[in-house]
Amino acid sequence: MKRRTFLTATTASLAATQLAGPTSASASGSTAKKYEVVARFWGAMPTGVTVSRRGRVFVNFPRWGDDVPFTVAELRGGKPVAYPDAEVNREDASDLAGHFRSVQSVVVDPADRLWVLDTGSPLFAGSSYGGPKLVAVDLRTDRIVRKILFPPEVVPANSYPNDVRFDLRRGAEGMAFITDSGGSNGVIVVDLATGRSWRRLAGHPSALPDEQFLPVIEGEPFMVRPAGGEPTYYETGSDGIALSADGTRLYFCPLSSRRLHSVSTDALADPDATDAEVAATVEDLGFKPMADGLESDDQGRLYGGDLEHNSLWRRSPNGTYRTLAQGSDLLWVDTLSVASDRHLYAIANQLNRLSPFHEGTDLRRKPYLLVRLPIDAGPVRLV
Repeated sequence: MKRRTFLTATTASLAATQLAGPTSASASGSTAKKYEVVARFWGAMPTGVTVSRRGRVFVNFPRWGDDVPFTVAELRGGKPVAYPDAEVNREDASDLAGHFRSVQSVVVDPADRLWVLDTGSPLFAGSSYGGPKLVAVDLRTDRIVRKILFPPEVVPANSYPNDVRFDLRRGAEGMAFITDSGGSNGVIVVDLATGRSWRRLAGHPSALPDEQFLPVIEGEPFMVRPAGGEPTYYETGSDGIALSADGTRLYFCPLSSRRLHSVSTDALADPDATDAEVAATVEDLGFKPMADGLESDDQGRLYGGDLEHNSLWRRSPNGTYRTLAQGSDLLWVDTLSVASDRHLYAIANQLNRLSPFHEGTDLRRKPYLLVRLPIDAGPVRLV
């Protein structure tokens, strides 16, 4: 994370004023829907959620400093239970490939398999071969059926694989697309048949944080504020990711940005394409609210959280935005998932209240939430 100096209070005030204009305009005339709380988490902080065709709900808890007895779980009776079992969730530095280290995302693919994206980097301390991996679980048997390890040239020690989407029509068994929020940022592409992976858009401006980005959350500029140190900009690159309904475009966004981009999936999926050829297909889709995760539906619409306004939004294919839900407890909407029950699920985890942003004081107040609201669409299934 690149460190930058603190702006004056005048500049912070100006940033808040500038934010109010585009955001309110993008959601003007909208009627926010009610949402329901699916689960409350009183232990570790969750980041990811996904829902199977039969309504099974899975979540994950990265090892960022909380007590995390298991980093992947299924909700049973509203409570998280280690999944697929406690043993694979046990930390074991002597067997990185055989255990989940710190899972950032879980996603059910179009074939109704659960994929676990392991950063291999507890506490963001860096990873070693065997740690960063993509693991498939057969939901019929609840057994691991595939494990893809990322080589260091694709996922260096300072990388941070963040979120993943699947197109099972490509190649012999499909392809996965993963955002990398660490290192040089960018997108990782995985051939599921061979396990081969490669990087794209590494260091491309569309995947990098905006160096002048200063969001305002809970009434104050959101910055890294170390105890006894100088506040600095929070700079995180490619994070949110979603596939278009027809699979031709991959949407992505840096976390530290209010811009949305897309890139050709044909270009990404071609292992012989040059970086320049892939970059030539990137499109700047203009303004979006500050969002962590992204999601899409089968009607060609995008979803995300507005971290500065505690809300959930939907973007129509024509580029217009509508606020779907807003509430004081929708604090830092992280991952979203469109489910077969035609609901949008979202994690609200108060990430902005973590101690690195408040001079060493953890301001989070449990519980963290999993919420959902009805939408008139289902998930994108490219199979």
